[in-house]
Amino acid sequence: MKKMMLIVACLFLLGSMVPVSSADPTDMEMKFSAFLEEYEAKVIPLSITSSLAYFTAVVTGNDADYAKAAQAEIALTKIYSDTEIFAQLKTFHESAQVIDPGLRRQLEVIYLRHLEHQVDPLLLEELVNRENNIEQKFNTYRVTIGDRQLSDNQVDSILRYATDAEELRQTWLASKQIGREVAPEILELVKLRNRIAQSLGFADYFEMQLKLDEQNPAEIVSLFAELDSLTRDTFTALKAQIDSALAARHGIAIGQLQPWHYQNRFFQEAPRIYPVDLDRFFEGKDPVALSREYFAAIGLPVDSILARSDLYERPGKYQHAQCVSIDNAGDVRVICNVRRDNYWMATMLHELGHAVYDYYYDPQAPWLLRGAAHSLTTEAVAEFFGRLSANPQWLVQVAGVPQAESDRAAEDCVRMQRLEQIVFSRWSQVMLHFEKALYENPDRDLNTLWWDLVEKYQGLTRPEGRHEPDWAAKIHLATSTAYYHNYILGELLASQFIETIGRKILNSTEPFQEGFAGKTQIGKYFVENVFYPGNRYSWNEMIERATGEKLTSRYFARQFIGMK
Repeated sequence: MKKMMLIVACLFLLGSMVPVSSADPTDMEMKFSAFLEEYEAKVIPLSITSSLAYFTAVVTGNDADYAKAAQAEIALTKIYSDTEIFAQLKTFHESAQVIDPGLRRQLEVIYLRHLEHQVDPLLLEELVNRENNIEQKFNTYRVTIGDRQLSDNQVDSILRYATDAEELRQTWLASKQIGREVAPEILELVKLRNRIAQSLGFADYFEMQLKLDEQNPAEIVSLFAELDSLTRDTFTALKAQIDSALAARHGIAIGQLQPWHYQNRFFQEAPRIYPVDLDRFFEGKDPVALSREYFAAIGLPVDSILARSDLYERPGKYQHAQCVSIDNAGDVRVICNVRRDNYWMATMLHELGHAVYDYYYDPQAPWLLRGAAHSLTTEAVAEFFGRLSANPQWLVQVAGVPQAESDRAAEDCVRMQRLEQIVFSRWSQVMLHFEKALYENPDRDLNTLWWDLVEKYQGLTRPEGRHEPDWAAKIHLATSTAYYHNYILGELLASQFIETIGRKILNSTEPFQEGFAGKTQIGKYFVENVFYPGNRYSWNEMIERATGEKLTSRYFARQFIGMK
C-alpha cells in the first residue's frame, strides 16, 4: 500500500521537478522553472482548499458549505484570470524556447487553463456563483409526489420495478419537475458562458471547452456520426426486443408504450428484459467490501480511499456518485449512495476506477501532470472496472456466485451488457447533439429539439401534448459542459483496454470473456501504462503508448456488435 507521507511543502518541490533533459536548459526554461515554483506555491493550497470545500458541500447539502465552496473556487479563479500571470505564460508559450518535454507539457496545461479565464473577473465570479447555485439545487432536490418525498434511489426503484401505469407516469413526470425549476437559470448560465467564450474569439462555449480540452469539435462530431452508423441497425433490432418485452410486461400494445415504461428517467440504461436478475447475486453482500477485496487482489488496494469517502445515503446529500481528488497527492475520495444491488456494485467499481487513477500517481511527476490524461481516459478506466459487476467470471471469482449458477446466467449477462452499451451509445447521441445545439442557439425551441433528438436516436415517443423543458432535468447540461460525450468515448477505450490487457498481459485468446480478477498484473499494467504517465502526453498519444494504437471503435464493435 502506498504510504501517504507527502505534505504540501513537498508538493512545491515536486511540482517544479521535470524529466532530465539531454541538453542544458535554455534561459527561457530556467525562467519558466522559477515561474512554476512560485506559481504552484500560490495555486496548490488554493486548489486543495477548493476541493475540500466542494467535497464538504456536496456531502452535506448545507447552504453555508456551498457558499464556502463558491468562495474557494472564486479565489482560485482569480489566479487563473490574473492578467500578469497570463502575460508571462503567453511570453513562454510564444517563445518556442521551452523545449524540454516535461516543461513544455506543463506550460501547455497551464496556458490552456488560464486562457479561458482571460475575461472580466466579475463575469467569472458571476459564473461560479451561478454554477454553484444550480448545482446545489440539483443536489438537494427531492422528487415530490403528493405528500411523499422520494430520493433518487427510490425514484429509480419505482421506475425499474413498478408495473402500475399511473404510478410510473406520476413518478416519471415528477422526476422532470426539477427541469422546469432550473431551466431559466440554465439558459442564463449558457448565455453567460457564451459571452465569455465569444470574448476570447470562440464561436460558443461548447466549442471553446472542446478545444481547450484538446479535442477537435469536427472530429468529435464525425466520430459520433460513425458511431451512429455503427450502432443504428443493432439498436433497431434490440429496440424491437425491448418494446415487445415491455409491452407484454405492462399488458399493452407496443404503440401504447410511453417513456415511463422504459425503467429509467432518460432511457440511458437498458431495461431489464432478460431473465437474469443480477441484483440477487448481491443480496446480503456489501459492494464496498467486495470492491475493497477486488482491488486489493489486483494490486491496487483502496483502503485509504475508502477511509476518506462518503458512501451512504442521507438527507441533503448529492444523490449520485463521483470521485474527488483533493490534492493530486493521494487524498482521493468517493461519493456514493450505496445499496446492495448490481447498480451500486457497478457504481462502486466505476468510482474506484476513477479513484485508483488519481491515487496511484507517479510521485516524481510534476504536480500539474498527475492525474488523468483526459476526461475520456479516466472514464475508460472507470468503465473497465464498472462493467465487471455483470461479468460471469467476475461474479464467480469475486462475488462468490456458484459456477453452475453463473454458467446458467452467462448468456443473458453478455446479452444484457450488449444491450446496456448500445442503449447508452444512442443516449449519448442525444446529449452531444442537444448540447452542441444549445450553445449554438440557446433561444431556439429547445423543448421540441430535445424530443426530436430523443425520437431520432432512442426511438421513444414523446408524450402527447408535452412541451416542457425535460432537457433541463439532466444535471450534466448545467454542471458539466462539453463532458458527456467522453463517457461513450471512454467505453470505446475500455474495450480497447480489455483487448490489450487480455491478449498482451493475460495471454487470453478470448479477452472479452475474462473476469480480470485476482491477478496483480492487471494493476501493474494500469499503474505503469496509464496512471504513472498521468498527463505527460496528449490523450491520444497516451492511448497509443498504452495500447499500441490510437483510440478506435474496433474493439467496442467487436465486443458488442460482433464485428471483426
